[in-house]
Amino acid sequence: VQLVESGGGLVQAGGSLRLSCVASGDSFDDYAIGWFRQAPGKERERVACIAPSDGTTSYADSVKGRFTISSDSAKNTAYLRINSLKPEDTAVYYCAAARGPGYPRYYCSDYVVESEYNFWGQGTQVTVSS
Repeated sequence: VQLVESGGGLVQAGGSLRLSCVASGDSFDDYAIGWFRQAPGKERERVACIAPSDGTTSYADSVKGRFTISSDSAKNTAYLRINSLKPEDTAVYYCAAARGPGYPRYYCSDYVVESEYNFWGQGTQVTVSS
């Protein structure tokens, strides 16, 4: 599956953004879609995940309440809505897809590691000014 992110940009603190991840090349509902971010000098972290087939979602504790992940299987697209943006949200945001022998929702579990995500987009930059 191929993934293409969009929607990043430069925004002021307190603003909102919606990132999009369009998938192509395979059955969207067979995958879990994760949103990751990597800030300068920091390790990449998963911030949200969705299994489009059943709507299972999960979030990192650091973003709960401000980030909302959703998907539209008819459009093969996953979204990440970010509200109340903070300067510390500045990062490159990536979407990634995971698929395996189990249900897609397994890949939204907290103990699934990044390496289990097989396919990655190119990333979209989000910069939040104070």
